[in-house]
Amino acid sequence: MGALFHIEGVPIGITSVVLALIASMGGFIFGYDTGQISDILLMPDFLLRFADCSSGATLENASSSCSFTDVRSGLIVALLSIGTLAGALLGAPIADFLGRRYAMVVECGVFIVGVIVQITSTRVWQQFAVGRLVSGLGVGALSAAVPMYQAETAPAQIRGSLTATYQLFITFGILIAYCISIGTRGFDGPSSWQTVVGIGIAWPIILSVGILFMPESPRWLVFHDKPELALRSIARVHGITSEEARGHPLPNKHLAEIQNNVEFERQFVAQSGWLDCFRPQKKVLYRTLLGMSLQSLQQLTGANYFFYYGATVFQSVGISDSFVTQIILGAVNFGCTFGGILIMEKFGRRGPLIIGGIWQSLWLFVFAAAGTAKVPQDNPGIGKLMIVAACLFILGYAMTWAPGIWILIGETFPTRTRAKQASLATASNWIWNFLLAFFTPFIINAIDFRYGFVFASCNLLGAVVVYFFLYESSDLSLEAVDMMYNDPACKPWTSGKWAPAGYSSRKDIEEQGKAAQALKEFAPVEDSRVEHTGKDNTTREGKIEGLNGAPYSMAPQAA
Repeated sequence: MGALFHIEGVPIGITSVVLALIASMGGFIFGYDTGQISDILLMPDFLLRFADCSSGATLENASSSCSFTDVRSGLIVALLSIGTLAGALLGAPIADFLGRRYAMVVECGVFIVGVIVQITSTRVWQQFAVGRLVSGLGVGALSAAVPMYQAETAPAQIRGSLTATYQLFITFGILIAYCISIGTRGFDGPSSWQTVVGIGIAWPIILSVGILFMPESPRWLVFHDKPELALRSIARVHGITSEEARGHPLPNKHLAEIQNNVEFERQFVAQSGWLDCFRPQKKVLYRTLLGMSLQSLQQLTGANYFFYYGATVFQSVGISDSFVTQIILGAVNFGCTFGGILIMEKFGRRGPLIIGGIWQSLWLFVFAAAGTAKVPQDNPGIGKLMIVAACLFILGYAMTWAPGIWILIGETFPTRTRAKQASLATASNWIWNFLLAFFTPFIINAIDFRYGFVFASCNLLGAVVVYFFLYESSDLSLEAVDMMYNDPACKPWTSGKWAPAGYSSRKDIEEQGKAAQALKEFAPVEDSRVEHTGKDNTTREGKIEGLNGAPYSMAPQAA
């Protein structure tokens, strides 16, 4: 098999990259469904069929003769979010029961059913809205399962980058939806919007077929007493063959670390349920509330204000072709997400999120102030300034809060409750997604562009929350992240310098990785059992035999 490349001395197999790309099709589905509705709401045939029209309305004059009520447009847009909310909560038990991969296959099937309901709509707008609700069930469940699967399976050295591909594919999906919409808007009849919606069936097919060829999450396999399969899964992402894996210290040490963590949870943590996500022990409640807060604040940045209603917004500032403006925003969003992946990998999580919150707030203040000071339709310069401010806002969002929050959802929670906590956090995202999607038309009618001041304030709040409550989890294994949150000496603002027991610094983790690549033995320690060490329920260094009987040190390491 062989490694594709090395990071910090650790081999990275091509499977790591491929599984991230295939799983991220779940994000593409999410983005495509998000991006399409903004333009569909303006298509003449869609207006003629589902909006309120005056007598004599035709395809030629539908844009001026037909309009949606705030309630109707809000429901058509927002019912997707209701479905995603329910899907996100269902995603945890499905992923825990079926495994991460098979859960995605089932969720893709649900999404396809929703698409079929939408494209078979003729005159009843409620059917189209219900179709989006059903599709939302699949999107929501995928939004919980995909980042979790990527975080649990990817090597820690590139976990941030690979998990961020989920957000990259969301932006790619939005951009592709915009491009297809501008290409089909000239089609006669319902094919103008049915084509856009119907093409959406292709994406879940790609995901559901491709994911079956990828390894299952090693943490899920260990938790279900399948260590042999877990070892193979770890070996594959590092480019190590199954035969080599049994005698290779890197996958065995990683497997032992996961086994140690799972064994500890079985001994000292009660059988997990939804209530366990709200227990204060081991900072589980702290992390549940933190994850829910960060996901809520990601919605409150105001990004979906532009993605859901961008075409309508830019039409209102006097732009002659709002479809083109949407593509510009989508391209900025997609292109800058590449930068976001690099930033999150190089500079960690806390710093970029704090700076991003301040940057986004600044440009939203400019957007809102410009739109409030003068009427954009009568002042072309003001309209252009607002577009520039919106693009610069999207630039900051795409490079910080967009990928960063999805990365954190995959790596912040302990193994035993990770699926449920990820579902709760993602559900909070969808709650705010629905509220914003449904109430935005009413709010815009009431306060117009002053809406931007609300989002600007929320961005500042997000920067404050990150500074005081979020721990720096970059370059650490998921098990080490759990230890960091439970170290009473570690505070969020000092967490960037924290390292697990047995390491002098996070730089030392890199050296251990290089030693593993050189096939150097890790020094075993005497105690071979998982030990309870007191109130904080953390573990001491111990050793667990690998599948070949050799001992491996249990100092957490980023492999």
